[in-house]
Amino acid sequence: MTDQQTRAARFRALHTAADPLVLANAWDAASARVVAATGAKAVATTSAGVAWTLGVPDGDALTRDAMLDHLARVVAAVPGDVPVTADIETGFGATPDEVATTIRGVLAAGAIGVNLEDTVRHAGTGLRDIPGQAERIAAARAAADAVGVDLYINARIDTYLRGGGTVESTAERAAAFLAAGATGVFVPGVADPDTIAALVAAIPAPLNILAQPDTPSVAELGALGVARLSLGSWVAEAAYTLARRAAEEAQGKGTYTTLAGAMGYGELNAMMSSG
Repeated sequence: MTDQQTRAARFRALHTAADPLVLANAWDAASARVVAATGAKAVATTSAGVAWTLGVPDGDALTRDAMLDHLARVVAAVPGDVPVTADIETGFGATPDEVATTIRGVLAAGAIGVNLEDTVRHAGTGLRDIPGQAERIAAARAAADAVGVDLYINARIDTYLRGGGTVESTAERAAAFLAAGATGVFVPGVADPDTIAALVAAIPAPLNILAQPDTPSVAELGALGVARLSLGSWVAEAAYTLARRAAEEAQGKGTYTTLAGAMGYGELNAMMSSG
């Protein structure tokens, strides 16, 4: 078994409600190394944070090559035994074959998992139809199987993010996507405990929830049956918010209190030298 296959197997095993996998999503090599240094069991990227780092908006604006180059840097930045999963938005391609090309690139970069969402961002559209998204997931699974890596495909379902989501509509999509080869299901936009519990009961696979201010604690989510919690773009947003506050304070009041509590230069620089 190769190191990548070992990481893939370890990552899959981390998805358990008994001890939910917590992912503080990184957006570049430095943030990935900071996250890994906390003892994180795995590192995940945030598509929004990656896009912002490269100066473009989130939402399929980044090119595949730019994403893959960035991903390779993230993988190289963390210890070799730490699994890395990549947020690949809608797959960086209009067709299933193009999604397969993206997956081959993700695996070549050293990652062992992906988030693949069912939103379509063209004007006048919302969610991709179930058969169309299932074809894209099946293409991703086939591409990974062809190189012998048990890629963790986290099928993101945006029913609640788009508004009007129900447990039934979400479970219908989840069933089709799991049958096509998805490993787990990611349902952002839900925080109500009863809804989360109903989704856990309706979806026969590890459920991933996106943290938001009113989301139950990790322990409470585990008790509900959630196997994975992602912080998504929130950590990157917090970092950029701090940068703006520091700049506004210095230029406005001429003071620097925003900088209090920052990680020291020596500590951070040493962390960057530890790879």
